[in-house]
Amino acid sequence: MDFQLSFSEFAGGASSSSRGEWRELMGCLDALGPDELSNRWETSRRMIREQGVTCHVPNGEQPGNRDRLWELDILPAVIGAESWRELEAGLIQRARLLNVLLGDLYGLQHCLRNGWLPAPLVYANPHFLRPCQGVRIAGCHMPFYAVDLAQSHDGRWWVLADRAQAPAGIGFALKNRAVVSRVLPEAMREIQPRPLNDMFPLIGETLANLANERKENPTVVVMTPGPRNEAFFEHAFLARTLGFTLVEGGDLAVRGRRVFLKTLEGLRPVDVILRRVNDAFCDPLELRDDSMLGVPGLLEAARSGSVAIANALGCGIVETPALMAFLPNLCRQMLGEELAIPSVATWWCGGLVENRHVAENLGRLALRSAFSPPGLVEPTGMRQALVERFHSNPQEVIAQEEIILSQIPALKNGGFAAAPYLVRAFVICNNGVCRVMPGGLVRMPNRGRIAAAPAAIMGGSKDLWVLSDAAKPAERDHPVTVAPALFVERSPIDLPSRSADNLFWLGRYTERLESLLRISRSAVNAFSEDFGSDGVKRLVAVCSLLARLELIPSHESDAGGDCRDAVSRDLIALLSDPELDGGARDLRKRIHQSAFAVRDRLSSDTWRLISQIEADSPAEPCSLSMLHASAMLDALVLDLAAFSGMEMENMTRGHGWMFLDFGRRLERSRNLLALLAAFLASGDRMDLLMEPVLDMCDSVITYRQRHFAEMHMQGVLGLLLFEPNNPRSLAFQFAAMKRGADSFPEAPNPEGVARLRERIAGFEGRLWELEAVTGAGAAALELETMSAHLSNLSHQLSEVSDLVTLVYFSHSIPRVA
Repeated sequence: MDFQLSFSEFAGGASSSSRGEWRELMGCLDALGPDELSNRWETSRRMIREQGVTCHVPNGEQPGNRDRLWELDILPAVIGAESWRELEAGLIQRARLLNVLLGDLYGLQHCLRNGWLPAPLVYANPHFLRPCQGVRIAGCHMPFYAVDLAQSHDGRWWVLADRAQAPAGIGFALKNRAVVSRVLPEAMREIQPRPLNDMFPLIGETLANLANERKENPTVVVMTPGPRNEAFFEHAFLARTLGFTLVEGGDLAVRGRRVFLKTLEGLRPVDVILRRVNDAFCDPLELRDDSMLGVPGLLEAARSGSVAIANALGCGIVETPALMAFLPNLCRQMLGEELAIPSVATWWCGGLVENRHVAENLGRLALRSAFSPPGLVEPTGMRQALVERFHSNPQEVIAQEEIILSQIPALKNGGFAAAPYLVRAFVICNNGVCRVMPGGLVRMPNRGRIAAAPAAIMGGSKDLWVLSDAAKPAERDHPVTVAPALFVERSPIDLPSRSADNLFWLGRYTERLESLLRISRSAVNAFSEDFGSDGVKRLVAVCSLLARLELIPSHESDAGGDCRDAVSRDLIALLSDPELDGGARDLRKRIHQSAFAVRDRLSSDTWRLISQIEADSPAEPCSLSMLHASAMLDALVLDLAAFSGMEMENMTRGHGWMFLDFGRRLERSRNLLALLAAFLASGDRMDLLMEPVLDMCDSVITYRQRHFAEMHMQGVLGLLLFEPNNPRSLAFQFAAMKRGADSFPEAPNPEGVARLRERIAGFEGRLWELEAVTGAGAAALELETMSAHLSNLSHQLSEVSDLVTLVYFSHSIPRVA
């Protein structure tokens, strides 16, 4: 992207009241020049891609992979110190008001008894959860609060929506700051916006203070709806950075009115839950009975006080847009103060005066359901239905003024342009003290007139820089939280069974993909050999081997060289066809899904490797030539080798590593047995296939060091089956699997673990039996016997896989083997 315009050319983009706050920043960008600014923009995109900063897109909005890269404009938004002080005071007041209102609504309900709030807005409100009435609350109802703000063209700030259930965005805001500080360090040093580094300790301290028991070392979990939630990256980012365990509803269980985490070693009590699941989905027993995201009995556990939930269940009622019309009076009655930051002008149509005003101005007001979730704006086609509902049942309708949004500079279309913007600000309430994060998440909507903030957080975003007060000394950055180690591993007892399941299959899928790529590379290389008679014979033999492995269709009926075009098309489809089960693209998708589900346990460097696998893969189906396929296969094999090396060198040897490595060893054993079975079925072509098979197993150099250039059956089979020092041999895999199984936790199923260890220990005896039929001069009958042994071993490995699932992952989602 090329940036050519300067701030002077932009001048009309910002309101006159804020242009002074922008001049210093725009001067820094002008000093960089358009070419360097374009390079910085490209760097930011690369960082976001490599670190896997994504938003999940709902079905139908984006075909194929629905994890859309986070959109960040590196030009931050700027707010002056004086303007921020006013906002800060108003946000703290609003957080106090809503917490008091929540306590009253789920308590004595003075606001209803005194008529400050119409009863229909509570009792007819689906977000008012009657089962939460009188539930014991640790601290306040809403320790974490976000609010969507809009600045109108005259410089005034308005509240568009309150986010009280599971306010999203703070993780993305912190990631925006991390990226912008890397790509614009000169501007950061020159302007010195207020730092955000102390947000992580504050969040951790707030959650720890909510614990009713074990306050010194409480167990805190982050409860997510799962990888399909648009903010799952943020959930994993917060859990990893704060050192908490990321869980889904299925990872938790309630026993005796207490919440427990299902780990590999049994149930572990949970003290605090930072939930990112909306109210109604948290407990299928007492709230929404069709929810698959919650924990049965969670509300009863909260009622007993054994677990603290942040934010408390039932907070969703203060997100109701109809309440905005009554907040000014509620603030006067409950706090004795005037509401500092007004909400967007809202009329509840259930009142006579309000109804009359809306009827007189129906053409220019936006209509919404009185109980719609925050940010949900009904489609244009729904307006007539809302007008009819306004006339028939006005208590269910609200009307709102649209705000003409102020505009700020944005980098787009090759230069600076004016863009409307919204700000999501964040408030944390800890021990009765509310603190506003000195920054926020800036989003750029597509429309310049708006009545409600968009419901989704995806779309264009910016960092928000709050200028330091010139009257005070410049704030120094707090020490940055130490980044977690590569492949972060917590205490083994903190590993949920679901995470172990995903790591196990991450190991299997990466090994499966590597095997497929190595086999495909040998086939592609066979196309480039000297096409004399031996070259053609070797190519036909390799293609027949792939057909016996069921990777491509058989072309045995084709004449030798005539099958090249068909085999070439089959290989390209194997590598690039997204609809082919077990193909390279299908396996990359499975790797991404398994890795994404354990984002909180993978380091940034690890995720860069996973992103690199995607980057080195073909973007479109069947867009490869054989020459490009060869280069792509080399790159992908190296990427997977780097992933394997990081696993071996940088991952803590906890239970997570054990299951990932065990899955890798299990899959490598199965792949090797399948390859050798197909090799032994090659008949008189085995001599032609010995070297390609060694190449597929990355063992050519080891073989030549031992046997020089001579190829013979016993040497090949001995190296691939029985050599204990060859990391690609079956004996090596069995020994590694035995060490892994011996280290697996025994609770809560010691009998099952004993059976698993017994099965794996028996593999050594099977190898001895196998070695007995591979002596010099083996006859055809002995080769058939050997094939039977290989088939039996493959079947036993499948049983081991099933046993691991039964013992450790029985509650997890079934996988396609």
